[in-house]
Amino acid sequence: MNYEEFFTNRSTSEISKDLLGRTLSFNNGNELLSGTMVEAEAYVGVKDRAAHSYGGRRSQANEGLYRPGGSLYIYSQRQYFFFDVACQAEGEPQGVLIRAIDPLTGIDTMIKNRNGKTGPLLTNGPGKMMQAFGITSRKWDLARLEDSPFDIDINHKRKIEKITALPRVGINQSDPKWAKKKLRFIVAGNPYVSDIKKKDVKKNHGFI
Repeated sequence: MNYEEFFTNRSTSEISKDLLGRTLSFNNGNELLSGTMVEAEAYVGVKDRAAHSYGGRRSQANEGLYRPGGSLYIYSQRQYFFFDVACQAEGEPQGVLIRAIDPLTGIDTMIKNRNGKTGPLLTNGPGKMMQAFGITSRKWDLARLEDSPFDIDINHKRKIEKITALPRVGINQSDPKWAKKKLRFIVAGNPYVSDIKKKDVKKNHGFI
C-alpha cells in the first residue's frame, strides 16, 4: 500500500484512528526525530463547521486540503505550525490533524527545539509537536508525503489497549452539533495526549 491508498481507502475518521500507534518522523538533515502518534483529529470537509474547508472555502492558505490523499497541509496559527494530511480523493477537502506524539528518537534535539521542555510538555499538542521537530515555516505545505522529509510508517504499528473517541479541541461552541462530534481519537492512558489528566495516565502509555 502507498500513501495515497492509505489516505483514501476509507473514511477520514477510520484513517485517523488507524494512524494511532504508527510512527511519524521528520528528517532534519542531521538526524531522525520521531514519535508514535497518540492523538489525531478528523476534519470531514465542506459539511464540517470546524474544517478550514467548510462550505467549500478554498484559498491559497487551505489548498493542501484539496490535494489528493497523502498531501501535506501545513498551516500556522500565531507562532505555531500544524501538521495535517489530506484525506480522500483530490477535490474532496478532508484531512487529519496530528495532535500529539510519544517521542521515540532525536529526543535531545526535540528538547532543545522546545527550549528545554521535557516529558509530556515536549509534544503534547500539535503546535508543540511541530516546534519539537524544528518546523518554523510552511515550507512543506502542499508537498506529497513521500516527497517531504516527513514519513509515516504505514506498514507497522504498536498494539494499543484502547482507542477513545472524544470531541475535538477548541471548536466553536456556537454550533453544538459539530463542537460535540467525537472526531478526536486518542491512545487511552498515554501521557502525551494533549488534555489527559494525571489520574488517567497508564504506566504502559496505553500500549500492549
